[in-house]
Amino acid sequence: MSTTTTTDDDTGSGAGPGDGTGAGGREGGQPRGLGPLGWLRWAWRVLTSMRTALILLFLLAVGAIPGSILPQNVVSVDEVNTYVRENPELAPWLDRFYLFDVFSSPWYAAIYLLLFVSLAGCVFPRAVVHARAVRARPVHTPRNLGRMPYAATFTTGADPETVLGQARKVLKGYRIERYGDSLSSETGYLREAGNVLFHLALLGLLLALAAGSFFGYRGNMLLVEGDGFANTLPSYDAIYPGHWTDTDALEPFTLHLDDFEASFIEDGDLRGQAESYVAELTYKESPEAEEARHTLEVNHPLTVDGVQVYLLGHGYAPEFEVRNADGEVVFDQAVPFLFRETATFTSDGVVKVPDTGGEELGFVGVFLPSAAETPEGDLVSDFPGAENPRVTLEGYRGDLGMLDPQSVYQLQTSGMEELGSSPVLGIGDSWDLPDGAGSITFTGYSEYISLQTNRDGARVPALAAATLAVLGLVTTLFVRPRRVWVRATRGADGRTRVELSGLGKTEVAGNNAEFHELTTELAGRLRNDESDDNPRNPRSSTPSDPPESTTTRE
Repeated sequence: MSTTTTTDDDTGSGAGPGDGTGAGGREGGQPRGLGPLGWLRWAWRVLTSMRTALILLFLLAVGAIPGSILPQNVVSVDEVNTYVRENPELAPWLDRFYLFDVFSSPWYAAIYLLLFVSLAGCVFPRAVVHARAVRARPVHTPRNLGRMPYAATFTTGADPETVLGQARKVLKGYRIERYGDSLSSETGYLREAGNVLFHLALLGLLLALAAGSFFGYRGNMLLVEGDGFANTLPSYDAIYPGHWTDTDALEPFTLHLDDFEASFIEDGDLRGQAESYVAELTYKESPEAEEARHTLEVNHPLTVDGVQVYLLGHGYAPEFEVRNADGEVVFDQAVPFLFRETATFTSDGVVKVPDTGGEELGFVGVFLPSAAETPEGDLVSDFPGAENPRVTLEGYRGDLGMLDPQSVYQLQTSGMEELGSSPVLGIGDSWDLPDGAGSITFTGYSEYISLQTNRDGARVPALAAATLAVLGLVTTLFVRPRRVWVRATRGADGRTRVELSGLGKTEVAGNNAEFHELTTELAGRLRNDESDDNPRNPRSSTPSDPPESTTTRE
């Protein structure tokens, strides 16, 4: 079996080795370097090469891995704070390299920008070249058609003009050009068009994502049952506006959490896993708008005034009543506790009571939604649902340090005196603080939900670009560019010698089979014409194989 290698006639734009202007070229007998312009041209060619684009795309994917493994501030500040508390030595180093804010980090933005420039510098010239190729005539017929990967030869009594006329009918769908005694035809231009469309759509997708990042915003907040939220900057626990987002003109909607219910699997191997999270919301698009209701679930966001509100998670907010030394109520509210893990929802939290009329009070607590005692005597939670809620506290008295910036989930005890540990408190139980400092009562619990708002006006353009990218990719995969040549010459015996050759520009097994079908159809049409011209010969059906010789090279 012989092997044939085809090479596209692509013209390089680099300087040849003998033009005397390269790094090793000489002018006037003196060696000369590239110079600033030459280095810039070299850097541009490297940046806009397909190899560089693939490397940058790979780096973009690798850079996204930490963002999918480590908690991100843009998704949940609470999870980042929990990770920082559990990894006090590693977390500062991760934060130094923006690994808690991967997708807004300078190094990720640099890769993103370089990829955009690389794709733009690659695809626009390619689109211009393809546009010229579409308008250009098919290539001239090669002199020796027998050297093509597929070649077939047969003779017919029809004259050459009839042969070429029938060939035009057989090559329906091909672009055809007449060159002397032959036809040159080509099809499959959509393959390169699909390739260009894919890359242009990829550029459009990058632009849409960038526009969403610049003009949109994301925010995180925590909402306890019975509380409300107004879409203003101070109401967010964390907000990440785009560079061109006006945070003083956010959409004026309001939310109110009427009720939240989390259900868990109670039996079997999956006991304790979440079954559903359902939050009942009341909202207004503006202060003047009518009130509406919405059932918020995971992956079923609320869309209000162009902003999507997502349910991310939930937790418990134990309720405490604190009395001072005089018996006056100085604190009475629910305090959100952050869960350590979702298997049991054992949660940690801090209660700060600055206004006591005397020394400030602070408490570090652990909430157990379903408290149970282990064989070793330790108290743990064995189920995420609140079946047997219990709280343990450690009390402090002194200066809370409220004048300094601090997290609501941390208690600064450096300026405080320890009051000791409480007994295990059930709902309604109180702990009388030592030295008559007052008391704290565990009055019950509420549930809270963590929400994320997301405004991205480029979602529809991004979806359109992604759809076009898929369409272009499918076109590239399934369209096969092919070239077919037909030559018809009159032989010495008066019969016409027909040569049909085909070249598939991609290595596809079906190319030669298609070329053989074209040969068979053309031979059949010519044989039928001979039968019509000679009444003595009966009209025959299209033969399965062309007459005389057929040569196929694969």
